[in-house]
Amino acid sequence: MELSDRTLNVLKNFSGINQNLIIRSGNTIRTISEARNVLGTAIVDEQFPQDFGIYDLNEFIGVLGLVDTPRLKFKDEYVTVGDSVGRSKVKYFFSAEDTLTTSKKDITMPDPDVSFVLTNDTLNKLKRAASTLGHNEVSITGKDGVLSLSVVDSQNSTSNTFSIDVDGEFKPDVNFNFVISIGNLKILPGDYEVQISSKLITQFKNKEVNVTYWIALEKSSTFGV
Repeated sequence: MELSDRTLNVLKNFSGINQNLIIRSGNTIRTISEARNVLGTAIVDEQFPQDFGIYDLNEFIGVLGLVDTPRLKFKDEYVTVGDSVGRSKVKYFFSAEDTLTTSKKDITMPDPDVSFVLTNDTLNKLKRAASTLGHNEVSITGKDGVLSLSVVDSQNSTSNTFSIDVDGEFKPDVNFNFVISIGNLKILPGDYEVQISSKLITQFKNKEVNVTYWIALEKSSTFGV
């Protein structure tokens, strides 16, 4: 088996959410953060023949880089990563599932209270603003049919704020302030269809590749008040 560049990019991204990972047989890869507030799932091109656990995903990605065109051959307890001509290979042992943080199913997203498209350009602007201002939260509010995404310090009402408006769908007669941590937005580059529920959960669905993230909102979020 050879891993596509798309699958390698998913693994690299998921390593930023959690260092360990269980890959199940089939073509779905899931990860969940240690705090269980970020879950990601990806449908990939490859069909994995068995379940296997990786304790250090960055190390595993590094192993793949030790050979040209890595080819994977699976055994019960390990995988052999070989090069294209069979001269070099790495024997990489799996980790027991009970030593890893796992999730066996996706989240069933409640009916959304807010929906909008988050472009890669807008996301990058929010992250740059957070870095510049030293803030770590995005506040999402709506007025007159327009959503405002604001980089804020929710603990300081007089702090400097960066805002950008986007088109969105939400109930015009309900006040809300949904707060999400910038640190939890560890998502692949791209444009996303975003849904937000007052149940304090969000869904980010990539429009180009089959990757979806569910990210918990901060408890300081408000709805209907």
